[in-house]
Amino acid sequence: MNNPLHREITDGEIAAFQKDGVICLRNFFDKNWVMRIQELVDEDIANPSGMVKGIDEKDSTGFFFGDTFVSHHLDGFRDAVFNSPAPLIAASLMKADKVNLLFDQILVKEPDTSTPTAWHQDYTYWPVAGEQVSTLWLALDPVTYDSGAVEYVRGSHRWNQKYLAISFDPSQTYEEELPEVPDIENNRADYDIVSFELEPGDCTIHHGLLLHGAQPNKLKNVRRRAYIQRWTGHDVTYNPRPNLQKMLRDPMIPAGGPLDSDLFPVVWTR
Repeated sequence: MNNPLHREITDGEIAAFQKDGVICLRNFFDKNWVMRIQELVDEDIANPSGMVKGIDEKDSTGFFFGDTFVSHHLDGFRDAVFNSPAPLIAASLMKADKVNLLFDQILVKEPDTSTPTAWHQDYTYWPVAGEQVSTLWLALDPVTYDSGAVEYVRGSHRWNQKYLAISFDPSQTYEEELPEVPDIENNRADYDIVSFELEPGDCTIHHGLLLHGAQPNKLKNVRRRAYIQRWTGHDVTYNPRPNLQKMLRDPMIPAGGPLDSDLFPVVWTR
């Protein structure tokens, strides 16, 4: 793979990611990538995969759309996995010798969508064990607090605490012997909360254990489309457990083995 980065990730950015658990990178995806992925998102909304799920709260307004493993559904997303700046960004920030794509995802909050994104950790939804787990969140529309910017509890990935996964599907619950996520929303002053206003082509990357959530999209005329990739590094192994987020299929990997498979492909190696 050719180096698609318009500049290298700096040592300071790597240190900030390791310390804070989240970093914002501006303009790493050019207009061509943004336009292509916008078109793919709208194509997926019109013809979603079998992994689509309802996220809207009961009696909510608007439309909160989510679809996962989209690179297995539309070939254009596979190009965004293998040929965009994303894998090199993830590898650099995680200090990884290789990166696997766990899955990619669309999350869209249409105008006047009242459903928030509950505070949660990503890590406990997934069949993984290891430190090098991260999420890249690419903005495809202007993002502000009022349109549903993601908020992060800075440094919470270093609390040495895993929390029970919270279901975004009203028909599903998770069961694991873990404490519930603290009530961050009603005790915001107790936490170091940070968020980023984004333009299309900007992205954030956060650690899999970082607590985060998002507000509703309160705006009447602005969409909040995001393309999201979940990345793992060389220290991550397969850790299947009961009652996790549904994967596209069984990857046929032994517990404790590397993720390398058709389902979780190796995208970049040093």
